[in-house]
Amino acid sequence: MATSAASDDLSDDLQSIIFDFLGSDSGSSFDSRTTPPEKVIGRRRSGEKLSMADLRFVRSLGSGDIGSVYLAEVKRSSGGFLVAAAKVVDKRELAARDKEGRARAEREVLEDLDHPFLARLYGSVENGRWSVLLTEFCPGGDLHVLRQLQPLKRFDEASVRFYASEVVVAMEYMHVRGIIHRDLKPENVLIKSDGHIMLTDFDLSLKCSSSSSPTFAGSPTSDIASAASCIAPAISCLHRRLWWPRFRRRRTPPEFMSEPVNVRSNSFVGTHEYLAPEIVSGEGHGSTVDWWTLGVFMFELLYGFTPFTGESERTWNNPETTDQNASPSHYEMMTLANIVACALEFPKEPTVSDAAKDLIRGLLAKDPERRLGATMGAPAIKRHRFFDGVNWALIRCVSPPYVPPAFKTVDFSKDVYDDSGPDMPVEFY
Repeated sequence: MATSAASDDLSDDLQSIIFDFLGSDSGSSFDSRTTPPEKVIGRRRSGEKLSMADLRFVRSLGSGDIGSVYLAEVKRSSGGFLVAAAKVVDKRELAARDKEGRARAEREVLEDLDHPFLARLYGSVENGRWSVLLTEFCPGGDLHVLRQLQPLKRFDEASVRFYASEVVVAMEYMHVRGIIHRDLKPENVLIKSDGHIMLTDFDLSLKCSSSSSPTFAGSPTSDIASAASCIAPAISCLHRRLWWPRFRRRRTPPEFMSEPVNVRSNSFVGTHEYLAPEIVSGEGHGSTVDWWTLGVFMFELLYGFTPFTGESERTWNNPETTDQNASPSHYEMMTLANIVACALEFPKEPTVSDAAKDLIRGLLAKDPERRLGATMGAPAIKRHRFFDGVNWALIRCVSPPYVPPAFKTVDFSKDVYDDSGPDMPVEFY
């Protein structure tokens, strides 16, 4: 990788955050959202640029369609370094493949997000060929890898409820911001150091020109009007026994409704096993595709495979059970046909509660207008009996089913490609 000093200026607030990521101890854990402002302001000299020479790539974390992600160390002007996930994109390669728009869309989405369950952009570095986005590093890996480590390669219902509830909250926030994710899958749900999730990978996301306006559901305005009438100086309203019991019976807690997002697309995008029927058929789609992917996501966590994948595709890597004359694209086409035409079926094993099946069935309604969440959005999903007992207001206080071990970058000190952040192999597929 070239080490040209040409790079974009980081905004003042992002500079403060990124260069105090580790506090005073190199390699330690850090949560930028809980750091007092007085501890991060002024740690980077005003106007100083971050260049490729400030990055040291430690190891590869994975590859995607438009770039590769590396564990990176970023030099701090006050000494030491921070650890971050660096998404490296080859701009020449993107231009040749006509995918510059996707990289630009991902950066715009990241710049717009500020939520504990969503990836946060700490900063960026760019030169003539390379573009690097720096986000929080999640030492727990992703849910796909974590599922492989579970007994029988599937999660129990309590774990699925935990991860699904946090995904619902993240999706709700995105929809309020006018963003449709469109690529939810276990590989894109990372586990942070505290065991909570971080939804990532926004290069397929769709962002409308303006965020949606949250409205009240449950007619709270009528309740407010009723309360106002009782506060008015009328003698009949001043006696507590006359109005209070009646008012209490009529009152219902207000709920915010942020959907549907007023945006439509005819693009054929996403992971084939997670594509909604309206995407496959080319009918156009909106925010309800995220609730479809939530249903597929929950099904896979519970059963270990996606609901519309044919048995032949699930055994693709087994030469004894797979037609060796077939190609992966053949099985993908079979999966797409199943998504559009086949009814949802639940395996007999493992035993899954009726509540979980009912929620998945509602999310995987093939008609997007009848899909759970199509009219009321996330509040309708939150009210489902599968989530009974979930305290949505204190969801970050729930103990995660898995907390990754403490992470130190010295664990990879012998796996460094180069000390100054030079040429790195960037793989595409």
